[in-house]
Amino acid sequence: MTIPDSSEAVDQRPVSDGETPDRDTLDGNSPDGGPLREGAAAAAPLPGFVHPSLLLDSFGGRARRRFGQNFLAAPGVVDGICRAAGVGPGSRVVEVGPGLGVLTGALLARGAEVVAVELDRDLVAFLSERFAAPLASGQLRLVPGDAAKVDWPTLLPGGGWICAANLPYNVGTGILTAMVDLPGTFQRLVLMLQREVARRVVAGAGDEARGSLSVYVEARAEARVAIKVPPGCFFPAPKVHSAVLQIDLLAAPRTGAVAPALLEAVCLGAFAQPRKALRKSLRARWPGEAVDAALEAAGVHPLARPADLDLPAWLRVAAALGWTGAQAPG
Repeated sequence: MTIPDSSEAVDQRPVSDGETPDRDTLDGNSPDGGPLREGAAAAAPLPGFVHPSLLLDSFGGRARRRFGQNFLAAPGVVDGICRAAGVGPGSRVVEVGPGLGVLTGALLARGAEVVAVELDRDLVAFLSERFAAPLASGQLRLVPGDAAKVDWPTLLPGGGWICAANLPYNVGTGILTAMVDLPGTFQRLVLMLQREVARRVVAGAGDEARGSLSVYVEARAEARVAIKVPPGCFFPAPKVHSAVLQIDLLAAPRTGAVAPALLEAVCLGAFAQPRKALRKSLRARWPGEAVDAALEAAGVHPLARPADLDLPAWLRVAAALGWTGAQAPG
């Protein structure tokens, strides 16, 4: 296998559906990523960057739909992920789904110690050859396996880990929720997700995109959209837009005296019928009288919809409801 490097034909072209990867929000400060800035994703070439089409050609590989493979093909986005992650010499980083190693190489070049978890056996073999030197030195550890089934505290001993990853969309939400509940392991997550999922994660009170996932993450972390990524930034180009989230975990859930499991149960019950009034949606799992009393005690209008409530309001409702009379989801 002959693996191209940056001294050869480094093709940094976008492979797109007519949309070039020249707009992102690398410096966005607002929860939804802020105003778009021209030219960032197509910035100066990233040292060592090789277009994924050339890497696939080097071993006769192809993107596999069953693994949700869409490989990053925009050096500016790769650089933006590294900057959002705050990666530098000595940083301990786990990468989920390294694929062809486009992001992996950038993390290693910044001096990070990287643990990469890859499910595709062909890509594990490719990465083993491409990164033979950092594997030999111990800077990189390659773990074959399914990230959705990983016991993260066992794989990643100690705290202060950063996850930087272009997550497969079919398992991204599950991996995010597992990691955000492990502040003893992770300090920051920088994750590429489908744009609509990213919007749900950061949606605040009053946003129609707000759901149980929004409240779950808000109770455990500070989250923002760091980069908006159009389809042309990938090879092959997906049919959906993407976004990179920066999620900084809190040392403990900000739920006060309310058990996080109770808050989650209340939110799941309410958001199961997001367009209905809280009084009606909560009655699917709690007795009607208990719901009415809890909403009154919490100072929440019974006709409010789930998306209208901020985290403090949800905590008041959960505290007032409790587990008494709760029914298992049907």
